[in-house]
Parts: sequence; structure tokens; C-alpha cells
Amino acid sequence: MPKIRVLVVDDSVVFRRLVSETLTSDPAIEVVGTAANGRIALQKIPQVNPDLVILDVEMPEMNGLEALAELRKTWPRLPVIMFSALTERGAAETLDALALGATDYFTKPNCVGGLDAALEVLRTQLIPEIKALCRGVTHAPPAPANLRPSSQGAAAARPSSQGAQPIAVRPSRPFVAAHVEAVLIAASTGGPNALAAVFSALPADLPVPVLIVQHMPPMFTKLLAERLTAEYPIPVEEAASGVLLQPGRAWIAPGDYHVITVRDGTKARLLIHQDPPENSCRPAADVLFRAAARTFGNGCLAVVLTGMGQDGLRGCELIREAGGQILAQDEITSVVWGMPGYVAKAGLADHVLPLALIGPEIVERVRRR
Repeated sequence: MPKIRVLVVDDSVVFRRLVSETLTSDPAIEVVGTAANGRIALQKIPQVNPDLVILDVEMPEMNGLEALAELRKTWPRLPVIMFSALTERGAAETLDALALGATDYFTKPNCVGGLDAALEVLRTQLIPEIKALCRGVTHAPPAPANLRPSSQGAAAARPSSQGAQPIAVRPSRPFVAAHVEAVLIAASTGGPNALAAVFSALPADLPVPVLIVQHMPPMFTKLLAERLTAEYPIPVEEAASGVLLQPGRAWIAPGDYHVITVRDGTKARLLIHQDPPENSCRPAADVLFRAAARTFGNGCLAVVLTGMGQDGLRGCELIREAGGQILAQDEITSVVWGMPGYVAKAGLADHVLPLALIGPEIVERVRRR
């Protein structure tokens, strides 16, 4: 099989070498070029024909955000992973990059734990992400864009699935008019833009609470909540222990914390904790879904959006056993059809839908009581 061709763009010579050597140690990946800033990267893309670009945010002459905006005008579907710092500024710049059409982001490993620890992060996290984003690449030259990038950001940057093996999905289940008490949303790779698409369809008077698990580090989830609140009718906050759930409001699990629901008489409250990661994730959707199945039973409406891995699958099994409802994003509109794909292929989803229809479907199911 042809190797995945990667262009590494970073102003640090040491970091370019570190990333390049780590990636090329995997037999499925080839680093076809490096660049010290965005301007050089834009010149190299048509020369080296990469399948994926790794783009640092902070660079001289032309930074990553400027380069990304220019890149998307010509190559709207070329996967781009932004390298960001684990700081509040880095989190804000990362969300800006995702809104501009970055496919995903990767927080730079620091060398506090030593070089070996940094290399391990690149091997165990970055390489699987590259492979997931480039599944089924055909190595055709990047085609110039006829249109400007889609407003759906990362969804527009999804690599073509041409050449990928077809995946059988069981038919969607017929609609069951159940009394929805809470909407539970799980997302990972491509999730921030997918969440924005969903929240754009949710009205301020939604009569149930919304709980979100988005795989993101600390600080990132706080800023994501603030941006969703600023742009859409339903206010979003980071979850905190003791918070009483209310209709028409949403809570997102803080980075590095699981969130669960518990009964408090006739009401429900949130708790956050730092029990061990599940599916290598904290927060994990399975943790929330499992607790919600106990708290709300058949009143759960779980929504599994784009993401790598299978977090949410076991939780959806429990929600199905409790009589709840499940929606999954379809493959075409997912940046990575991992999490929703596992749920769909297991036959757990009531409906497998394109991203644009998920928000309206949530509203219909919530209001049809």
C-alpha cells in the first residue's frame, strides 16, 4: 500500500526533526517535506503533494492561522492538523483554526517528562490520528477549489473516502415517541464544529438539559463553552459538582474530568470526578452515558458525533437496554467515522443522519412527548 504523505510545518528546526523522525519510523507514513513557516508551506504543497499537513500555529512571516486561511481557498479538503500549545492562548487559537477549516488539532508534547515521554506521545497519539484522517487516501494531486470553503469548517476538510472499504450499517430503527428527559452528546475529532452545527438548530426554550462530552484538554473545554454560548441560543457552561440540571441549558465535561448525573429526589444533579480514564479518555462518553442510563432510563437521547475510537459504544448499549434513544452522525459528514460508526454498525442507532439534520432531529424527538 502507498504510504501516507505528510508535510511538517514548524518554525523550530528541532521540533521539525523530532516529528519527522518519529513519523517516518512508522512504515505507513512518509514525510515528504518540511517548512519553517506558512508561506514556504503554501509553496511546497503543490510540489510534494501531501496527504496531510501538520501546521504549527506560532510561526514568523506567516503564522499557522494565516496559512490555513490561504490553504483552504485552494485545497478545501486537504487534512490539516494544527499543532497548538496547552495554554489559554493556544486553546483560543486552536478554536480559531477549527473555525477556519482545520481538520483537527494536536497539543504539542512538552519535554518536562523527558524526550522519551514526548516521543511516546507522538507515537501513540499523533500517528493513529494521522492514519484515521487519511484512511483510503488515493494520492491524487490536490484539486484546486471551485468554491470557497464550507462554513462547516472541519467537516469540509474531511478527506475523500474514495478507495475506502464499504461499511455495512444496519437499518435505522423506527421512531419511538418516548419522553426525553436529557440530551447527551459525545464528540471527539471534528467535534467542535459538529457541536456548533447541532447547537445552531437548538432553540433557547428546549425543554430538557443538554450534556456534552467533547474530548479536549483543560482550558479548551472552557473556551469552547464560552464560544458556543456567545453564538447560539442555549447557554453552555463547564460542568461542576452539585449543579442542578435545568431545561434550556447545556454543560460540557471539563477537560481531564469525567462528568456523571445523579438523582436528587425528583431532580438530577451533576458530579465531576477524576476516576481513571476509559477508552484512554477523560472525560469519557461511556462514563456519562452509563450514569445517565441509571438516572433517566428511557428518557435518554444520546447523540454520537464525529470522533476517533469507540468511546460511547458501551454507554449506548446501556442506554438501549434502558429503552433510550440514540442518534449517530453518518460517515460522509464525519471527520472520522469512529465513534458514530461503531454505534451504527452495532445496530444501536435509531437513526444515522448527516450532521445538518441532527439538530432538527433532536428538537423533533424532544418536543414529541
